[in-house]
Amino acid sequence: MSSPKWVQRLQERWNLRSAWQVVLVLLAFACTGTTVLFIKEPLLDFLGISEKGGWIRTVLYLLAVLPLYNVLLLAYGAVFGQFRFFWEFEKRTLRRILKLFRIK
Repeated sequence: MSSPKWVQRLQERWNLRSAWQVVLVLLAFACTGTTVLFIKEPLLDFLGISEKGGWIRTVLYLLAVLPLYNVLLLAYGAVFGQFRFFWEFEKRTLRRILKLFRIK
């Protein structure tokens, strides 16, 4: 039985060896997102950011949670045996972000 077309496209795009590896990568993304969902509110409460913080809450959320998301993504990547993929993914993402702030 062959893999669904969308799995094959992800496998090619991400340069993965098998459909099973695509599943592991997607599981790591799903677990990371779910973990961030569960720890977001306790983290914001710990930082003293109320629900009525408006745009300041959003900025502080991004500053606090984005680095945590990246660390969790690497951790789940390691748990699912895909650390190398996620390490390269993080490096590409960081390069793209830094490119936005580069002065020409």
